[in-house]
Amino acid sequence: MKKSENPSVAILGAGSWGTAIAVSLAHGGHHPVLWGRSEESIRAIREDRENKKYLEGVMIPEEVELTSDLEYAVREKDVVIYVVPAQVFRGTFTDSAGFLGEGTIVVNCAKGIEVGTQKRISEIAAEIRPDLPFAVVSGPSHAEEAGRFLPTTLVAASKDPECAEYIQDLFMTDVMRVYANDDVVGVEVGGALKNIIALAAGISDGMGYGDNAKSALMTRGLTEMARLGEKMGGSRLTFMGLAGLGDLIVTCTSMHSRNRRCGIMIGEGVPPSEAAARVGMVVEGINTTEAVHTLAEELSVEMPITEQLYQVIRGTVTGPEAVRNLMLRKKKNETEY
Repeated sequence: MKKSENPSVAILGAGSWGTAIAVSLAHGGHHPVLWGRSEESIRAIREDRENKKYLEGVMIPEEVELTSDLEYAVREKDVVIYVVPAQVFRGTFTDSAGFLGEGTIVVNCAKGIEVGTQKRISEIAAEIRPDLPFAVVSGPSHAEEAGRFLPTTLVAASKDPECAEYIQDLFMTDVMRVYANDDVVGVEVGGALKNIIALAAGISDGMGYGDNAKSALMTRGLTEMARLGEKMGGSRLTFMGLAGLGDLIVTCTSMHSRNRRCGIMIGEGVPPSEAAARVGMVVEGINTTEAVHTLAEELSVEMPITEQLYQVIRGTVTGPEAVRNLMLRKKKNETEY
């Protein structure tokens, strides 16, 4: 792994979180390149020094270079950070992989599992460029807050501890604290599955079920997350940390959460596809529910909340019916795992 004291950095994905990361890195003394697919959008951001579509009100400093030229963005960079939706990561990584130099560190910030293959982002990256070091950055981090320099904590995970610490140092600022971890599987699974529970929590809110119900969803949802994560090779401890419990709390309780907002509309009777369209950004929880439903069946992992949410999204049960199905399940001991 190559190490530079002042690494050159590209960020692929000019949405809300990609923009917030660029602003944060500039605040930390770096000069990142922020890439977006649309030349028109990038031109508007460059002229306004503001991403009015995805992160209105956050000014983008001159230290952030903006481009729609993918090769220019990633060539000869020490670190390339992917902040694109999980379902388009494969395409974006394939398009850019040929321009990545030997030893370039690949960092993923997407939270999801690929529908169809049920693969984590690190597995997709390893298929295409297995020679490159890989890290994942996750945790409770709304772009609307991080972009305004409100205190935020993240976790940087890599199988290579040196790589994890390098990315930890890259992201750290006086308002961004980062913890290192070597559990890539756990961090990826936690980041993906919390979107499922946030969608369910939003539906509960939309139906007016109150705090008791949402607390139960979050607690038992965390159990489901850890159950599947361990089956896939992750550590249960990771789910008690920032990428699990931390991200779950912030995503299930905040109106910044697009998954919760989408869920609220579904709970109020809006069809899932229409609710997702109204949010105006990718609602990862919908795709992830489908992928995880299949994965749970393949691995024989019991995930009742995920199963009922999957049925609600498909339209085979209503929200109240799903709650009834969950409440009337066979009785269990809480510590039964």
